[in-house]
Amino acid sequence: MHLYDGHFGGMHLIWWIIWFVFIVWIFFIPVDIPYQKTKKESPLEILKKRFAKGEISKEEFEESKKVLNSKK
Repeated sequence: MHLYDGHFGGMHLIWWIIWFVFIVWIFFIPVDIPYQKTKKESPLEILKKRFAKGEISKEEFEESKKVLNSKK
């Protein structure tokens, strides 16, 4: 009895499909995985990023920083 005489050919195809799906899943896995602990940015870190990007001026940065530090 040969393995490819029609009895086991379908199982061979199923394994190829399983491997293909597994490899595709590895390469296209989402970056933001559910249940993964993500670091929450503090308001000061967000403020520093906005200043670094040039979204706010130095005066706005200093004023917002004082407000954030006074709430601690």
